[in-house]
Order: sequence, then structure tokens, then C-alpha cells
Amino acid sequence: MERDRLLPFDPLFRNPHLATVAGHYWSRPVSEQRWPVSPVVYRTAPDVQVLVHAQKPLGEARGAIVLIHGLEGSSGSGYARSLSHRALEQGYATHRFNMRGCGGTEYLSTSGYHGGQTGDVLAVLRELRAQSNAPLYLVGFSLGGNVALKLAGELHNEGGRLLAGVCAVSTPIDLAACVRTLEQPRNFFYQRSFLGRLKERIQRRHLQAPETYTLEHLPKIHTITDFDEYYTSKLFGFGTAANYFRTQSSNQFLERIRVPTLLLQSQDDPLIPFSVYDLPIFKTNPSLTLVAASHGGHLGFLSRQRPRFWVDETILGWIEGN
Repeated sequence: MERDRLLPFDPLFRNPHLATVAGHYWSRPVSEQRWPVSPVVYRTAPDVQVLVHAQKPLGEARGAIVLIHGLEGSSGSGYARSLSHRALEQGYATHRFNMRGCGGTEYLSTSGYHGGQTGDVLAVLRELRAQSNAPLYLVGFSLGGNVALKLAGELHNEGGRLLAGVCAVSTPIDLAACVRTLEQPRNFFYQRSFLGRLKERIQRRHLQAPETYTLEHLPKIHTITDFDEYYTSKLFGFGTAANYFRTQSSNQFLERIRVPTLLLQSQDDPLIPFSVYDLPIFKTNPSLTLVAASHGGHLGFLSRQRPRFWVDETILGWIEGN
């Protein structure tokens, strides 16, 4: 679908913080009774399993969509549930992926997740492809968008054999720049929320593997950079937070993407400076379509008119048009 044919966005809220918070708490449609959920556990590495919540439409599926949540989200995140509902209505099977340890799945693996961890998603995609030749799409939200774009770039010319398309919504394609923005005083509320959940995760992990997840550094952590410096970078071998941000940001993989890819981004996103999207690659790589709404906040995008969830309609419209 060409960019000028995409559904225009008339925001319900023009304040980016209000749009972000409202989008997080807005009631989402319930799909479980109409399309029963099947919890599927995939072994993605010798010592790693991940949980995916799968739903199938009535009749033969037109294709399948794998959804990746954001930082400290899960398959139960509102944006994943509403897109799944809309996709099922349109005849697509959906697979809501939980990153390692998310959605109450710490028992499946002692290893955690990070913003560039593509191996688990790739393993799930390959298994789904082995089961069916129907079109397979990958959709990532926020940090999950970074994973989706990075994976598409890593696949390079092989991507088309696996995926029919990729979508990324409110994506921090430059992790360092986005973390700096998150740590600004105006974003204190968001950072405090993320840090609280990340620290709680370390405390839960400590009960599983106390030698790996030590608690000595928790009092030193006041920012996301602190957390990634003391935990993420050490647990995954990046050495430092700066090296983690540098190596795992998806912006450096965009030029290698060869499958149709849609990026939805608001220019007023409080957590992602729109300047990170000021890249020549969006003009030189024909596989990429960047749709930049003036408003929408971070994962907000509530429309003034119905249908309320603009992202869901836009993604499904784009899939239908490809």
C-alpha cells in the first residue's frame, strides 16, 4: 500500500503525554471467547523457552502475524491485544510473543531479554514457516519494534523467504538517544515506572539464580543507563551500556532490510526524539515506508473518530495492500 493511501490520523489527544497515558489505559476489545487462546511454548535455545499466545480465526487463516511487545510489556499488553483482535476479524492468525521472562514466564528460562535479542523471535518465525506457507508478518511495538527491525536487517536478502512484511510502531531505533530522552526530567514518570519494574524483575530473578542476579547494585540504579550499565551489559556480554546501545540499535540495520517494512512514528513522542528518524535511508531504501504522524505520543495514536485504534487499522490496511 502506498503511503498516501494509508488511513489519515485525526488524534483524540494532541498532548503527547495524555495520548501516551490514555493509550496505555484505554479499554481494549476482548477476543478470547470468540477466538480461544492457545499457549504455545517454543524452545528457542538449549536452555531457553518462550511463551506465545496463539489465536486462530474461523476457517483457514489468510496469513499469520507475530507480535512483539515493548520494554516490560507482555502478550497481554493492550496494543498487542487490540491488534490481535482486529487481525482475527480480518482472518489472520495471531501469535503474541513474550520475550524471555515476560508475562510471568521466568520459570521457562533463567536468562532475561534485551532490546536487540532477535534469536528467540527468529526461532518462532522459522517454526511457524515450517508449519505453513501462508504469508507471515512481524509487528513490533516500542522496544519490540527495535527487535523486529534489527531482525529484518540481519536476515537481509533471506528475509523474503521468511517474512511477507514487517511493521514497527513507536520504535527507539537509536537506543542511546532514546535513553537520554527518557532520562530527561520531563519524563520522570515514565523512567520511574520502567525502573521499578526492572528492579522487581532482578529481585525475582535473584531467587532463581542469586549468583547471576546479584542485588548489590540495585541501590546504585537511578536511571535506565544505570540499569543497563550494571545489569544488561554485564548479563549479555556487552561490557558497557554504551556498547549495548551502539551494537543493538536497529538504525544501523535499516539499509539491509529487503522485505516491505512499515514504520509508524509520532513526531511528538515524548520518549523518542523524532530527529533519530532524520536518516537518508528512508529515501534510499525502497523497502522502508515511514509514516510520521504529527501527534500520537508513545504507542498512543487514539483516533478522534471510530475506529479508535488507528495503528491497528493502518497496519491491517498496509498488510491488505501489499
